[in-house]
Amino acid sequence: MIRIVTTDRLKRLEQDADRARAGVREVQARADTALGRHVHNAVELTARAEQAKAAASAARWAKDTAETEAKRLREQIGELEAALERAEATTDEVGVLLSSAMKELSISRQELLLKDIAIGRLREELEAEPVERQSLTVLLHHGEPHTIYASREDAHADTATHGLPADHVWKPCDERPASAFTWRCEAFIYNSASNGFRRLHMPALKQIEGAA
Repeated sequence: MIRIVTTDRLKRLEQDADRARAGVREVQARADTALGRHVHNAVELTARAEQAKAAASAARWAKDTAETEAKRLREQIGELEAALERAEATTDEVGVLLSSAMKELSISRQELLLKDIAIGRLREELEAEPVERQSLTVLLHHGEPHTIYASREDAHADTATHGLPADHVWKPCDERPASAFTWRCEAFIYNSASNGFRRLHMPALKQIEGAA
């Protein structure tokens, strides 16, 4: 059976095909947009989780260190107080030793007071809710988190810890990835809407192959 296709029918078929192709392109564009948003959200959520984990780990380490030092000082105070009790039962010849022990006891008590204050401050920082625009500075070593500081000035002042001279001049970073730098400071700002710290300068997202 031979079917004759008229010019009008052929034109309608071509128009239908054009509309179908346009619909396919529109669906593909929406799919590419959704994929881009998904990848962006995944990267951001991963970065926020790593930041929160690093900040909590640094705070716990600082608190544990301070408590260990305070325990040592308390033991030293106990030893000095015991020595004072023994010295009080001796002759006047130990008067000089007693005076020296009293001075050491006073110094140790002052150090303990400072440690207790530091521990209290660290506990408050651990328990306190972060405030909007609160900032932290994370020191990256070849792109990996190394140390967290309360401010960029504290990070710069601690250069000797990282094998840099005390007068080292920190310069703004270029567009290279963080892994390209031996040491790099990144600022993170607390965002109450997301209940997390976000990088102050987010890196540009890489173009996904095949995405429009």
